[in-house]
Amino acid sequence: MSTKRDYYEVLGTSRDASDEEIKKAFRRLAMKHHPDRNPGNKVAEEHFKEAREAYEVLSDDHKRALYDQYGHAALGGAGGGFGSAGGGMGGMNFGDIFGDIFGDIFGGGRGGGPQRGADLRCNLEISLAEAVSGHTVEISVPTQVICTECNGSGARKGAKPVTCHDCDGHGQVRMQQGFFSVQQTCPTCRGQGKLIKDPCSACRGKGRQKQTKKLSVKIPPGVDTGDRIRLTNEGEAGEPGGAPGDLYVQISVRAHEIFSRDGVHLHCEVPISFIMATLGGEIDVPTLNGRVKLKVPAETQSGKMFRLKGMGVPSVRGGSPGDMMCRVVVETPVNLTHKQKELLQQFDKTLSKDNKHSPRSKSWFDQVKKFFEDMKL
Repeated sequence: MSTKRDYYEVLGTSRDASDEEIKKAFRRLAMKHHPDRNPGNKVAEEHFKEAREAYEVLSDDHKRALYDQYGHAALGGAGGGFGSAGGGMGGMNFGDIFGDIFGDIFGGGRGGGPQRGADLRCNLEISLAEAVSGHTVEISVPTQVICTECNGSGARKGAKPVTCHDCDGHGQVRMQQGFFSVQQTCPTCRGQGKLIKDPCSACRGKGRQKQTKKLSVKIPPGVDTGDRIRLTNEGEAGEPGGAPGDLYVQISVRAHEIFSRDGVHLHCEVPISFIMATLGGEIDVPTLNGRVKLKVPAETQSGKMFRLKGMGVPSVRGGSPGDMMCRVVVETPVNLTHKQKELLQQFDKTLSKDNKHSPRSKSWFDQVKKFFEDMKL
């Protein structure tokens, strides 16, 4: 019976792990147990050999299939021919492993060639009416566009970029120091992989030019502060000749003098006279779609909320629009004449002293009376 540990257990992965997961697991163990990092440590050396053997089998589709079906017996109890622990597997020494990991983290493995342009953002302030109904706005955006003279190549007409001799067109160079190997952007071509010997006079070899573009932004109904509208390919042009980035328009809705907004609902205060509040009536209230009649029933108290269905904001994601919430505020008369004050005093005398005309006052006074009685206990 084989005394070898299960290869998946060795690497710390599940049996359905992807090739990338297996590769990452081996790198982690190799970084920890490689003899170059643990000189003279026999235990670490054995762990490294074990991990390397497991990786060679599980990284090969054919060997892995055999191992999954028959176990260690399918491979004669070993993973195949291996070199010495210090020499690494298939030429993979510790420097290779370390450099490979740095390449994954910092994009060191990326070669030269066209790079996508940067995304741009601009702020756009609109009115509440524009946000509710939708609108098309013209904006001006300073950006970098492809040079029309050289069509983005950076080279003068009739000339062509040449391959960088330092990185052989890869855009990356490898720096070796002891067992550390780190890939970094080629300082000669700045990661492009090519050099421009005869630059374009219009863009000075950059392949891009500054330009202020005028764009039409279609604002959908229902947008709110914080929403973003994406304009594909309207960002900066890539270099050299790469695809442009995107433009993100950040929406800000100005405060309105009458309405306040709560999601898809609008709120407003409607002042009414105490006569209308007492006897009832109708009043015109504004909406973003025009005036509507609001029926105020008799004996309406200040602060009463009325809902106008569907008079709010349409949902930018679809669905029914919100409502208009009208809060009535009973307004106290001011600047009364002497005669008007006398009439109010006469009216006040006609009111019953048992507060039956003022139910809220009666309730409040009853609560105050109980409060003071409780305090005497």
